[in-house]
Amino acid sequence: MTLVATAPVAKRRTLIRIPFTLVFGGTIIALSTVVAFFPSLFAPYDPVAMDYNALLQAPTIAHPFGTDSFGRDVLSRVIHAYTVDMQIAVFATLFPFVFGTFIGALVGYAGGWVNALFGRVVDAIITFPFLVLVIAIVAVLGPGLINMYVAVSVVGWVFYARLVATEVQVQKRLDYADSGRAMGYRPLRIIFLHLLPNAITPALVYWMTDMALAILLGSSLGYLGLGAQPPIAEWGVQIADGKNFMNTAWWISVFPGVAIVVTGLGFSLVGDGLAELLRTKK
Repeated sequence: MTLVATAPVAKRRTLIRIPFTLVFGGTIIALSTVVAFFPSLFAPYDPVAMDYNALLQAPTIAHPFGTDSFGRDVLSRVIHAYTVDMQIAVFATLFPFVFGTFIGALVGYAGGWVNALFGRVVDAIITFPFLVLVIAIVAVLGPGLINMYVAVSVVGWVFYARLVATEVQVQKRLDYADSGRAMGYRPLRIIFLHLLPNAITPALVYWMTDMALAILLGSSLGYLGLGAQPPIAEWGVQIADGKNFMNTAWWISVFPGVAIVVTGLGFSLVGDGLAELLRTKK
């Protein structure tokens, strides 16, 4: 009997398809980040320089987005506003994401009365509309970006904490969590080295969407005079500057509005694409 050696069958590699929404949204955010870090490379004029010989000038070659009521170049102000609004997207959501994830992981693992008490705190906060609470806190603390970050952080962390707590409660019932406890691992090691990496996906996806909402919130507060303060270039402030000129100088408000929509769309697409990618990997 002759034995014939056969070559081992190579394992087929599973290719991970990157969603188009993630690529497209990531491109928008990457370009927005570059503009936010280096606005002077793209802006043709000083964003606060006034030209009283070019008041309310319609879009031209010299001023592609026109000028506002002070003769300031709208394109330059939109570009420099990327720095402020991208900063809002990060700083208004980073602390809620980190703190909410930390608290949610602890609450989800503890369960019992801790989870019940946390549920009452969440119910008390989300009973009131998010925007109303933020406006109320900013009104007490005073207008400005720092106070806006404080107001958003006071309210926003509960949404992350609730997402993570729910997912940790699911993960801690699985076999690998039981194995960690059987091996004598400390609770903090089980929570942050084993459970949290498997439970953080919903919070990461929500974070991307929350950045888009933060830009909308920052622009809304800027429009109301509670966020960034003039003469700082910020999209909400620019829209407020042009609200009285919509019939005669629509470009003052329209172009900042387009920037809000495009940047918010980028973050939303990244969130959707990230969720699809993580579902595919599972």
